[in-house]
Amino acid sequence: MPPAVVFSTTSDIEASVVLALLDSHGIAAFRITGNPQAILPMSMSPLGEVRIAVPEDAADDARRIIESHREDVGARVVRLRDEFDDIETRIDYRFKDRGLLEHALTHKSRAAEDVSGGVFDNESLEFLGDAVLGLVVADALFRQYPTYDEGQKSKIKASIVSTQALARQAENIQLGDHLILGRGEEKTGGRFKQALLADAYEALIAAIYLDGGIDAAETFLRRELKEAIDAGAERNFVGQDYKSALQERVQALGRPLPEYRIAGEAGPDHRKVFSVEVVVAGEVLGAATGRAKKEAEQEAARLALERLA
Repeated sequence: MPPAVVFSTTSDIEASVVLALLDSHGIAAFRITGNPQAILPMSMSPLGEVRIAVPEDAADDARRIIESHREDVGARVVRLRDEFDDIETRIDYRFKDRGLLEHALTHKSRAAEDVSGGVFDNESLEFLGDAVLGLVVADALFRQYPTYDEGQKSKIKASIVSTQALARQAENIQLGDHLILGRGEEKTGGRFKQALLADAYEALIAAIYLDGGIDAAETFLRRELKEAIDAGAERNFVGQDYKSALQERVQALGRPLPEYRIAGEAGPDHRKVFSVEVVVAGEVLGAATGRAKKEAEQEAARLALERLA
């Protein structure tokens, strides 16, 4: 007797919750990502449909249980249309295709734990989001600072799109609260890791771009990054070399010159994340991470300056 499909969704979150709900009622349920009559399920597209199936003799009970929880927001099953309301309110953008938003929030650790192969992580969206971010910021700087030379605009851009800056933007909208993580990443504090937050923020940019086009992405970024872009007019960007500023500061205090050391590396060769510490007279004054050693060193120096202020 073939299994009976009792629930369909494009949301991996909702599928997981329904599976847990049925399991708590003693009903064996499983995912199907293709034709339930086929010997081998078809592969699912990143935004495709997930179906929950149960043995035929348990189908009626399963449907009744699911239906009884569908409108109960306080229970374990939350309506799909409500699950992303908070983050959409914070970013002031409503997705036509919420599957894109879910895709953007799904970390590779979650995809790796899914044996069905139907969960896709956000790395490809992150790649696209990085490009969209670079274009919008470069265009904004070109128009807002026509008299700045290439070096000045490049320094402003680098400060806006750095790992630390994007992580702060992600924290501002509480993006970490909505990340879809694997159990291991959850236990090690993935919701608070700067590199992970920055990557998810770029994936979110791509999701907005794919859902609403370049105008929607630009509107979002112009609003979110306005303060950082406007600050370009107020900064002396030679003075924004935090390493030089720190060197001058410790010399003025009569202390030895700062030293920078690599505290750790993570990620594949093409996406390395470096952890750097700045040390003065054997004391660690600042520690930061970045996709480039220089970026991490500058942020560590900035934190050290704050500590010495």
